[in-house]
Amino acid sequence: MARVITHEAAADPADVLVTEAVREHAGALADAELPAYIHDLDALSRHAAGISSALPPRVELYYAAKANPAAEVLRTLAPHIHGIEVASGGELAHVRRALPDLPIAFGGPGKTDDELAAATDVHRLHVESEHELRRAAALARAHGRTVDVLLRANPPVDVPGGPAAVPLAMGGRPSPFGMDPGALDLCAQILADEPALRLRGIHAHLASGLGATALGSLAEHLLDWAAKWAARNRVDLHELDIGGGMAVDYGHPATHFDWPAYGRALAATAAHPDAPVLRIEPGRALTAYHGWYVTDVLDLKHSRGQAFAVVRGGTHHLRTPAARGHSQPLAVLPRHRWPHPWPRPAVRGEPVTFVGQLCTPKDVLASRLVLPGTLRIGDRVAFAMAGAYAWNISHRDFLMHPPPTFHYLPPRENHLDQAGSAT
Repeated sequence: MARVITHEAAADPADVLVTEAVREHAGALADAELPAYIHDLDALSRHAAGISSALPPRVELYYAAKANPAAEVLRTLAPHIHGIEVASGGELAHVRRALPDLPIAFGGPGKTDDELAAATDVHRLHVESEHELRRAAALARAHGRTVDVLLRANPPVDVPGGPAAVPLAMGGRPSPFGMDPGALDLCAQILADEPALRLRGIHAHLASGLGATALGSLAEHLLDWAAKWAARNRVDLHELDIGGGMAVDYGHPATHFDWPAYGRALAATAAHPDAPVLRIEPGRALTAYHGWYVTDVLDLKHSRGQAFAVVRGGTHHLRTPAARGHSQPLAVLPRHRWPHPWPRPAVRGEPVTFVGQLCTPKDVLASRLVLPGTLRIGDRVAFAMAGAYAWNISHRDFLMHPPPTFHYLPPRENHLDQAGSAT
């Protein structure tokens, strides 16, 4: 167990588990292999199994590949999920190579004709507009296919607390994602006379960063709205995709989304008479906790009374803290070797800001953390919760520093946690 301080004002600093397998692997890496992404696939498998067991029947679990599309991660998740959600032609081709037999749902705005043509044989196509619907129909006819579609909606359903209360609002206000009810009505009319497309239901992902109670309530409201919309348009609602949005708290990394509570809420919603199949698409909440960005301290310095630790790498490898404006939780892995004849610089008992090697003041991984022990040049640092939206969204070519190395610690066996132990 490694002690991790997430912010200076924390009265009760969180303990974040750096798994023993990750600790051993990080300690054995040569300096030339740093920075390194280390993914504990055994822990990820157990986490996914716990989530799957917490969900009721008639709730399908898809993984949003955008969070982390690494083939090793996809293959680890595959036994525990029903399918994969992709948002581009590139993701579609990549997932097909990694998992050729798993169902794929293709979403995202601004699909090109090439992408729509490639999606004529996906499990579900999420349609974002009337124009996209008409293009998808023409391409399906040209390929001699019948494509199952969900219409992405931006319905008049309130996000709990309002859009301003969540880290990322995708709907519930003017948005480039999905369609307003009037546009959905028009699409239903088009689909009634279009044999190449088969309407299966509605997709509605409105916000990210919600807890289990709020997300469960939102699911109930979305089902009520979707059922009324379907009845008004005289279409069968077979499926309702309510997206992801499960809260991941980087400031309190030991606090996890309550999957059993969410499962119970979805069970109540799915128990409604004539309820459709419900589908969820978590990304970050599945993979964030089981990846670490491991690097080392290259320099320690003080500037106008503040301590800075300069680490190898930076936000060009791990963009998450810069993108979200938070301090990435971390654990210090002490190294005792000091090859130089001069004293080893160190800091203790004062706030430290961790920065990278980039020539910009925005290259900050964590700000003003008070560490429980001593930090020295040469110590290694494991930035936790780096398993999602990390390397794959980073501006990796800036300054042309070398890329990180990647390490995937294999699952030791197939695990199935109890529903209450999804961590």
